[in-house]
Amino acid sequence: MLARIIIILIIALGHTAFGQNVEFDKDNFASDKDGLKEAKANLKEGDKLFEEGTMYYKEAIVFYEKAQEFNPNNASLNYKLGLCYMSSIYKYKALPFLEKAEKLNSQVAGDLQYYLGLAYHLDMKWDKAITAFSKYRQMVQTDPNASKDPYFNLQGKMDDIKMRIDQCYNGKKIVEAPVRVFIDNLGDNINTKYNEYGAVISADESVLVYTSRRPGSTGGKIDPGLNEQFEDIYIAYKDENGEWLPSKNVGKPVNTDNHDANSGLSADGQRFVIYLGKSNGGDLFESVLQGEIWSKPESMGKKINTDFHESSACYSPDGRSVYIVSDKPDDNFGGHDIYFSTMDEKGKWGEPKNLGQTINTKYDEEAVYMHPNGKTLYFSSQGHSSMGGFDIFKSVLNTETGLWSEPENIGYPVNTTDDDVFFVISASGKHGYYTSMRKDSRGLRDLYMITFLGPEKPMVLNNEDNLLASVAAPVKETIIAPVVQVKEAQLTILKGVITDALTQEVLEAEIEIVDNETSKVIATFKSNSATGKYLVSLPAGKNYGIAVKKEGYLFHSENFDIPKAAAFQTVEKDVELKNLAVGSKIVLRNIFFDLDKATLRKESTAELNRLIKLMNDVPTLKIELGGHTDSQGSDSYNQQLSEKRAKAVVDYLTKEGIAAGRLKSAGYGETQLVNGCSNGVKCSDEQHQENRRTEFKVLEL
Repeated sequence: MLARIIIILIIALGHTAFGQNVEFDKDNFASDKDGLKEAKANLKEGDKLFEEGTMYYKEAIVFYEKAQEFNPNNASLNYKLGLCYMSSIYKYKALPFLEKAEKLNSQVAGDLQYYLGLAYHLDMKWDKAITAFSKYRQMVQTDPNASKDPYFNLQGKMDDIKMRIDQCYNGKKIVEAPVRVFIDNLGDNINTKYNEYGAVISADESVLVYTSRRPGSTGGKIDPGLNEQFEDIYIAYKDENGEWLPSKNVGKPVNTDNHDANSGLSADGQRFVIYLGKSNGGDLFESVLQGEIWSKPESMGKKINTDFHESSACYSPDGRSVYIVSDKPDDNFGGHDIYFSTMDEKGKWGEPKNLGQTINTKYDEEAVYMHPNGKTLYFSSQGHSSMGGFDIFKSVLNTETGLWSEPENIGYPVNTTDDDVFFVISASGKHGYYTSMRKDSRGLRDLYMITFLGPEKPMVLNNEDNLLASVAAPVKETIIAPVVQVKEAQLTILKGVITDALTQEVLEAEIEIVDNETSKVIATFKSNSATGKYLVSLPAGKNYGIAVKKEGYLFHSENFDIPKAAAFQTVEKDVELKNLAVGSKIVLRNIFFDLDKATLRKESTAELNRLIKLMNDVPTLKIELGGHTDSQGSDSYNQQLSEKRAKAVVDYLTKEGIAAGRLKSAGYGETQLVNGCSNGVKCSDEQHQENRRTEFKVLEL
């Protein structure tokens, strides 16, 4: 008996040493019938799950690994374990099993070389991947049975292999010039041992909305097709120290018993697009934050939602346009394409237009995101210069020609050989957020923050953060920007709280953004009714008029003239609205005159029209228009100039139909300076500009 056991061990060792396939039969394991019986039972359970489809592969792994412990030298089992891992989040574990399957029996499966190619590709073994894909291509092309299979698309398979070989060549180049980044896990207040993905952020990074498949979902059910929890939407806010507070389930009516996944978030974090999986394979809806409660999602309409798959969308900075991902066949270049839709005057979304062949390829494009500057588009694609699966790309819109730049791969290690999707970036361009599976994961997929360090610089005494801080100071009227390199993050984030000037209660008010050059309203927003907070994104290159309005209050105006080359900055401006009462006074910051003249410039039109509307809305209102200058020049000259400018405003209003008896003009010269910039005091241009102003005061109601 002992001799027989020794012989069996020698045979088994021989199989291992020479890479021979060992089947699960009694001749190979005569000395351990019980172990064989248990291994075959595990193998049978694993095969049942394997045959159910890829969504059950991860459960098959447990049984297959037990069988593998008993017999590690079965080609079929190694092949199946490799496929199971390739369909899991632990794809990197697949390669050793697939390599072993090939050594034990290179003919174990017709697609072995294809999956070997995928595994080598994931492991960045570029040349081995290309060899495996090439072998598979040759085998398929010469297989006489392939053309007989009605479910086998030869051309589609050839296109797929070509794409993957191209991605290997792309990868070889991209990894040679990695981008300088830090990649940090967002922590336990965001991530769990379950899947978290699809993060979107407000422009100032104060709000984070994402999707999770954790237990405790609104419906509390398991999706039988995916064998996972249904998706729910979660939200997190930052505290005063910049740390994320614990996430909260958004709850009903946003989350339902079905799949609910977030997509695009408005710049102010008060409106977002939701993917609901109830019909047509999923449609796009919108929800609005009303105080502290999110509204019931409403469909984005029949022009956006079709009989096909609309998977994601994002807003433009002004909220009047959306970028949509759809696989509808109209004007489609292949797979999912990115489309663009604009809201009409009635608030309805218009017919989406394909962004064109520069952006879209014959492969899938996904997870679109428009930067708050309104011109830099980020998206994921299997085409272009992807180094594997979906890679993240950016393209910049030329606002003069309307053309998109050639999409640029944002680089390794942000992009990997696996799928890289759901990428968003902060308004400053310094932080990106995305989903990844890394060594410090809390379990499955987690959310991470990417800090972009930029090109390596020589050592200097002052650091980059100090330089950034020096250009982020608040501005009063005209933003004076240093000469900087033109980058995508050229914009100003304006945010603050709107309150009643007397009671200090927070107010829900309308914020109107006007292009002073054209006098056109670019966008309108509302402050939050519960907090009074507002946030607007102002891309560089325009002269903006900002009007804050609420019924029963005088409107408040601000001006931001932002040069094209202005660097990113955040301006905090709290606004106190004054009641419409006798004696109330406001500064009209968007009234402009030619230098040393009383000639109104065209950029004043929108502000003047706001004043006309107020006079028409309150027919008993009588006001004084007061002109003010700075302290530069003689007292008499300043007095005369201020009187002429005040009269010019009154003349404009009377010409537009406002009764002269309701208007009074007064010049105050330099007698009512708002700061200490009197004669003999050295002041900045901004301080002098603050004193040069037109005011109106309520005389009668």
